[in-house]
Amino acid sequence: MAIVSAFLVPGSPLPYVRRDNKPWGKIAAGMQAAGEALVASKPHVILLYSTQWIAVLDQLWQTRPRVAGLHVDENWHEYGELPYDLKIDTKLAHACVAATSKIGVKSKAVNYDSFPIDTGTIVAANFLNPGGKIPMVLASNNLYHDFALTEKLGRTAATQASKQRKRVAVVGVGNFSGALFRGVIDIAKDKIAAPKYDRWNKKILKLMTSGDVKGLYAALPGFATQGKADMGFKHAAWVLGALGGRFKSANVHAYGPLYGSGGAVVEFILK
Repeated sequence: MAIVSAFLVPGSPLPYVRRDNKPWGKIAAGMQAAGEALVASKPHVILLYSTQWIAVLDQLWQTRPRVAGLHVDENWHEYGELPYDLKIDTKLAHACVAATSKIGVKSKAVNYDSFPIDTGTIVAANFLNPGGKIPMVLASNNLYHDFALTEKLGRTAATQASKQRKRVAVVGVGNFSGALFRGVIDIAKDKIAAPKYDRWNKKILKLMTSGDVKGLYAALPGFATQGKADMGFKHAAWVLGALGGRFKSANVHAYGPLYGSGGAVVEFILK
């Protein structure tokens, strides 16, 4: 079996809760297009890593068979609740927990009622996996893991899925530039927080769409620091690790501001 589709999507709830706002509506349309592409690839499982599921001591993996409920985002609570109902591939998740010791990572299975699912995971799942029909493996963002180690985690998860002969869609959830406006703005006039962040976002997107993998890797350290990439762009590390650092090109379904941060919906072309 193989990776059949791969995506980078933003973790902001704004396109989901206020798609009527033109800048965010464009991102929502891009997310819907990505969701259609993911479903069309007919995966058995979605491997998802969200920068917003923060872990510190161990690498966490969701292993409860079903997680469902209502979530209120800690920043955008005024826009209401985010419903979720997700089915978890427990067999694959447990395999990932067991396998990470081989790359020097201690993992822990998470299985208890009302565990707080993060906004990024919920938004991505609601757009890309409506109705929660496709089983998922959810991996946390350990703050002590760097880009290279997160790549290894993505590769490990993909390898375990391959051993179980499963077709895989891999998803990294997070923004491009992560700098937000800290004051009240006119949301209809939302824009990237600074021109330099916009330039960096577009540089990385161009490298992806052109399939310049070598150039992409060379640019990533500068993007993480000068471009203020969200969480060091580790959600991209997860995807690149699962892909073995190989892709042909990419389609950008949407790019735009999310209260100043850079939101991009990217579908990697694998063949």
